[in-house]
Amino acid sequence: MILETAIDFATLPLRPEVFTIPAFAAFGYEIGPLSLRWYALSYIAGIIAAWWLFTRMIRKPGAPVTEAQIDDYIGWATLGVILGGRLGYVFFYNWPKYAADPIEIIKLWDGGMSFHGGATGVLVAALLFGWARGVSGLRILDYITTVAPIGLLLGRIANFVNGELWGRPTGSDWGVIFPKAGPEPRYPSQLFEAGLEGVVLLAVLSWLFWRTQARLRAGLLAGVFGVGYGAARIFVENYREPDEQLGFLSTGLTMGQTLSLPFVIGGLALIVWALTRRPVAVAGA
Repeated sequence: MILETAIDFATLPLRPEVFTIPAFAAFGYEIGPLSLRWYALSYIAGIIAAWWLFTRMIRKPGAPVTEAQIDDYIGWATLGVILGGRLGYVFFYNWPKYAADPIEIIKLWDGGMSFHGGATGVLVAALLFGWARGVSGLRILDYITTVAPIGLLLGRIANFVNGELWGRPTGSDWGVIFPKAGPEPRYPSQLFEAGLEGVVLLAVLSWLFWRTQARLRAGLLAGVFGVGYGAARIFVENYREPDEQLGFLSTGLTMGQTLSLPFVIGGLALIVWALTRRPVAVAGA
């Protein structure tokens, strides 16, 4: 039974596109229509906001990189997010489709990104950048993971605006009727993830960075992020509809929960490792 308190998504003033430029002719060709989608904008805004905050974080004593090096690293991180996110989605979420038509892999505008893959890409980028520049890649990762929840927050809000990645059916007042998901009210799991993976995790990591000496223990903030994100994702997946093409795995878990387990385990290992090492010595820190 549909609750009268359920929200009909179709009645909300939300559309996937920020704006659309109608098709037009130029140089003998028809171009367009061209659209800027909220999901793409969330990536752009997330990178800009993270870069802005990062440049202020490295002004604290003991930063592993300079502002000039951060300007250089942002390109590495962006490439890691895009390549890792896309390849993670291809291999873990929809391999049969892309194996049958590999050209589809490069069609990023059609959607399909994996956070777990993007996070792995950023990890690899940080370690490679650190090795290439002779700085601590693990400490760079600490700073990156502290600002990463900004992108998670914006990305999950964009998922809700797109009316995608909806939750499981619910009889509670949280119900939202998504047009593509049938007539049943569903949990707005996108907003649950935005709250936990975005707002809460950002608050915890920011407090640790600005109010404690956690930033001076290589791997500690990255470990907290791994545990926090993994635990939040595993929990919210209980309210999120499993991916249609995958459903539940043979273990009874979703793919999101399965990929989050290594984040929790790896995060715990990093925390223990960081707490058994001496912090970076910084005068006045």
